[in-house]
Amino acid sequence: MSGWTFEGQPTALGGAALTLVSGGSFCVSARNGDILPGRAHGVYYADTRLLSHLELRVDDRQVEELQVLVAEPYHATFIGRAAPRRGQAESTLLVMRDRYTGGGLAEEIVLRNMADEPAGCVVTLLVGSDVCDLFEVKTHRVHWVADVVTDAEERALRMFSPSKRRGVRVVGEENGAEVIVVTAPRMLIFHVVVPPRGEWKECVQVRPIIDGVESEPWFAGGRRALEHAEHARRLAEWDRLSPRVTTANRALGAILGQSRIDLGALRLFDPDHPELPPTIAAGAPWFMTLFGRDSLITSWMALPLDPDLAYGTLRRLARLQGTKTDPLSEEEPGKIMHELRYGVGVDGAGAHPYYGSVDATPLFVVLLGELRRWGLHHDLLRSMMPHVDAALEWIERCGMRDGFLWYRRKTDQGLLNQGWKDSFDGVNFADGAIARPPIALAEVQGYVYAAYIARHYFAKEEGDTETERRYTRKAAELREAFNERFWLPGRGYYAVGLDHEGRPIDALASNMGHCLWSGIVDKDKAESVARHLMSPAMFTGFGIRTLASDMGAYNPMSYHNGSVWPHDSALVAAGLMRYGFVDEARRIAAGLLEAAEVFNRRLPELFCGFSREEFPMPVPYPTSCSPQAWAAATPIQLVRMLLRIDPWVPRRTVWISPVLPEGFGDLHIARIPLAGTRVDLDAREGSGEVQVIGLPEDIRLVCEPRPAARAAVRV
Repeated sequence: MSGWTFEGQPTALGGAALTLVSGGSFCVSARNGDILPGRAHGVYYADTRLLSHLELRVDDRQVEELQVLVAEPYHATFIGRAAPRRGQAESTLLVMRDRYTGGGLAEEIVLRNMADEPAGCVVTLLVGSDVCDLFEVKTHRVHWVADVVTDAEERALRMFSPSKRRGVRVVGEENGAEVIVVTAPRMLIFHVVVPPRGEWKECVQVRPIIDGVESEPWFAGGRRALEHAEHARRLAEWDRLSPRVTTANRALGAILGQSRIDLGALRLFDPDHPELPPTIAAGAPWFMTLFGRDSLITSWMALPLDPDLAYGTLRRLARLQGTKTDPLSEEEPGKIMHELRYGVGVDGAGAHPYYGSVDATPLFVVLLGELRRWGLHHDLLRSMMPHVDAALEWIERCGMRDGFLWYRRKTDQGLLNQGWKDSFDGVNFADGAIARPPIALAEVQGYVYAAYIARHYFAKEEGDTETERRYTRKAAELREAFNERFWLPGRGYYAVGLDHEGRPIDALASNMGHCLWSGIVDKDKAESVARHLMSPAMFTGFGIRTLASDMGAYNPMSYHNGSVWPHDSALVAAGLMRYGFVDEARRIAAGLLEAAEVFNRRLPELFCGFSREEFPMPVPYPTSCSPQAWAAATPIQLVRMLLRIDPWVPRRTVWISPVLPEGFGDLHIARIPLAGTRVDLDAREGSGEVQVIGLPEDIRLVCEPRPAARAAVRV
């Protein structure tokens, strides 16, 4: 990566592409398994497309796709058939490609002969590596690397760029078959004879070369070595320990199961600190790395599944917390990074944090506060307090102006917009005019408010009365100023933000739903906010639009100006539930879960914002990430919201008050991690009845909503 370049929408994958993911690596291919040049296909690792071409031919003809079976997020079997043998009308050669993705790729190729006589075949693998930066592929800006050198080795082709110090080696194992290695064009050619009613097999490995060092793929050996692969063991352990949902609502059970699998596959383990809990990548294919905002919100939503994700994310972000001032990376002391990237960057090779987001820093404090309420040990909390105070100091020293937190990029290399709607046109007025930075976003003030509340409670636990009072005052002052400056009395909703002149950005957008979630909204304004969020201009029937349909910049097929983002809608729903708008929150939950069914149980990053009355099924957004972390966590958050699980372990109390709608089905959830133990929960639809087994004896169960969850918190 040369400098920081983030603008540009992701490229569409093209056709019926399939994505396999494992940790920070992934593979995008056609559904017959081929990785074809000229597309976004490839094997990606460390933010580099290490393999841009992997095409299988039998007798110089393409394999016809029959089916693809996805067993795990990192593993698929591509089933096809070769062209008919000479003189035959039907094919008698079945072709299978058993593929494992992770830190490269391992693939077993099988030819099965269905005929009664031997089949002589020439099997060809066409390979290529453009060593292209992931950002270039993502934004259609591929710059061909001129110095990729191809070397023929025994049973292998090595493709390497000395300038980037990256490349790949494609190698076939020893199995007795003759292999011809050709460098121009790049090919591995196998001359084989498949016995009658028999098989021929070849295992091919794609071995990454990063900073000049070659490594084996994580699943080297494919199926035969699967039980020894560390990543497979980790995913199996995750699956074994995760909570289990039993319900007559089969669709819900399948959706939650898919969420569990996807979040497990998106976990990131730090090789330098393997003893620490994992973090979470933002999503495939373009964001398979640690993010600030995305990973923090995902971890918050996934707390009922695994609080260790939240702790691992907080610890990793704390180690990367800003310590110096650097305009190019936008690093500042105390600031939490936006995303971590790998490659050749402004400081040479390696990992490079970019800090250009305004919301990751307050969300860092918010997540720690919520994790403490779920039962994070007090000693672990105390170890994080220097990072909390550094984050709050950054807010007040570097970001605050006129009592609000603002953003403006430091150079033209950074993101123009630095809230979650970070596309260049994502923040606009009601007439469609784009707002100019510096900008103070509405939802960001809510995050800061929630961060102040969290710090207030941290101080209260420690008996630090002075700090407790200081953050009580800060929260009250911010809330008062927010409700005065951001409220649009003539419209009955909150402005998206304030622009560079301090003018309210008057578009009707989903941002204010996050303000309900954080609790910064005055109670007397909440009903009007809820009414606007649930109006036909905002609620499609499947979710909340990012921008109302009667706004000047509205486009249901845009990235941030009218589309539906599941995580955004889920946070809006949580905010509505917090203020007591139960029916409205349930309508959003029902719409999102019905959309998940249409998307084969997996909610995408976003989908188009057409009304359900116009199109009875949600319309996909073509460049949406899938699986994507906070979309995968959305169903988990929706179930938590409907159960109204609100723990406060330091106060030895857990509030649970289900509001499952009629027809939702009874729920039994086993092994929910809470208060340092595992509990089982039974809830009945429509009745509000709940039973919890396994809570520590000193923790009180209250079967009603927590008082602070009914309305805005005043401190």
